[in-house]
This record gives sequence, C-alpha cells and structure tokens, in this order.
Amino acid sequence: MGNVLTIILQRLALGLLTLLIVSVVIFVAVNLLPGDFAQSILGQGATPEAVASIRRDLGLDQPMVTRYFDWLGGALRGDFGSSFAQANFASFSGTNSGATTVAAQIAPRFANTMFLAMVTAAIAVPFAIILGILAALYRNSVFDRATNIFTLSSISSPEFFLAYILILFLAVLNPIFPSLSNIFEGMPFSERLEKSMLPALTLTLVVTAHMMRMTRAAIINLLASPYIEMARLKGLSPMRVIVKHALPNALAPIINVIALNLAYLITGVVVVEVVFVYPGIGQLFVDSVKIRDIPVVQACCLIFASAYILLNLTADVMSILSNPRLRHPK
Repeated sequence: MGNVLTIILQRLALGLLTLLIVSVVIFVAVNLLPGDFAQSILGQGATPEAVASIRRDLGLDQPMVTRYFDWLGGALRGDFGSSFAQANFASFSGTNSGATTVAAQIAPRFANTMFLAMVTAAIAVPFAIILGILAALYRNSVFDRATNIFTLSSISSPEFFLAYILILFLAVLNPIFPSLSNIFEGMPFSERLEKSMLPALTLTLVVTAHMMRMTRAAIINLLASPYIEMARLKGLSPMRVIVKHALPNALAPIINVIALNLAYLITGVVVVEVVFVYPGIGQLFVDSVKIRDIPVVQACCLIFASAYILLNLTADVMSILSNPRLRHPK
C-alpha cells in the first residue's frame, strides 16, 4: 500500500500543478478576448469617461497580475466573484440579491449538466461494454463489422448533426421525446428524464465508440493468453471465458477510456446543450461568451478543466488499483 499511496500522491500533486497552469492560461486567454464588457453594454456612443467609470467599478482597470491573484484566491475559497451582466442588471433595476454572484448562476446549471452526464453514463457504459464483449466474442463476423461501422460513423459525425438526426426521427417524425430540454428546478424526475433523453442519446452515440472499441481490443488481446487457453480446454463456454476470465484482467484500459469519456460528458456538452437549449453549464458558457461576462466564462473554463483533471486522476488511480503490475513496480 505504501507504493500505491506514493503514486497516488504524485498523481495528485501533478494534477494540482496542471490545474494551476491551466488557470493561468484560462485567465490570460479570456482577458485577451476581443471586445470590452463596459463598451458592449454602453454602446458605441458611450463617452470614454462612462466606460472608464464602469471599468473602475468592475475592477477591470487593475493590472492583469493583480486581478489574476484576486480571482485565484477567491476561486480557492469557492468565490468566483460577481457576474458582470447580473451586477449591471441589478444596478439598473435597484435590486441587490445573491443571484449576482457567479456561484449562484453556475450551481443550478452545473447540477443540470451532471444530471445529463449521469443519464448518459447509465446508458452508454453498459451499452458499450456489452457491445465490446459481443464484438470480441464474434470477432470478424458480420455483427463485429456492423458494430464497428455503426460506432465509427457515430463518432465521426459532428454532435450537432447527430442531434438533428435524432430530433428528426424521435421528435418530429415519431414524437417520442420532446425536441427542447426546457427543464427547471422542482420538475418531477420522470419528466426531467424524458426531456433529457434526446441530448443523452446524442452523447451516448458520441462516446460509445471509444469504450466499445477499447473493450473489444483489450479482450481480444487477452484471448491468446495461456490461462485463457486453459479455461477453454476445461470446456468453459466462450462467453464464460470472456466474462469471467478475460474481462477482469482487461479492466485497466477499459476504466481509463470510460473515465476519459465521462470527462467529455462534462466538458464536451456545449454543442449538445446549445442544440437542445438544455440549461446546463455549457449553455451558460456560450451565453456568457456572447456578452463578454468574464467572471462567468473564467469560472466555467476552470470547472471544465477541474472535472477533466479529476477524472483523469481517478482513471490513473483505478488503473493502479486494478493492475498488480502497477501496484508493485520493479
């Protein structure tokens, strides 16, 4: 266990260092975006004095280094600052509520994105593993070739194209699911699930190919092993050989690819959420970029990066725990 703990701590330190570097890249890249929030809300006819006043109120007149460390310190405390757009609206309307904070805006959106990711994972992971096992069991057969063609076609197609195809067949020609995912807080679970089904199916088509092909390749790679040959000589059925003997030893690469695809379900949902008008963090990110709401954009990017790094770290740890050769390196 000492070796395992050391490796895990090394991975964790590397993940934190990576996240720190990513935070610098995010902050610099977002602040170098063309356009200015103060100018955009005041219009082209705004006086330089009015623009300078708003920039001063929002802290945009401070040096970039100062603003970065203020933002990073707040982010470490869970405080991503105030939304420029919401703060501006509150100042005009005379209201002052906690809804102006970035965290208050992101929290419900992130919960919606996590719900969509969990629904997709519940469909995609078992489906991909079953397809991978069957493709390995009947490799080079018509089923194997058809499965590979289907999954490669789905992963090669843009997300918006798959989304519109599903809308056409499952919402327009055959009205099984609604085409718009207008979910809201307090909605019954069954209705929320129904409205999330089309974006979940779109994401399932996108991520299934990686997991299925890795499962198939990992199992086929083990079928020539001596212990698999011994199991066959004992008279075990091909399915039992694969499920009981090959699959447990192929878990390390399968876990890796599953974790990476789960990371995509959180960080790569922007296009799908926009197509279905799904109120998730991806839709919030796009809307914030349009109006140059810098604090919200920075927070969304940092959440995407954190989720991706965390799930990669989880994949590394699970691979170590499931592989004795990694637990006991020579």
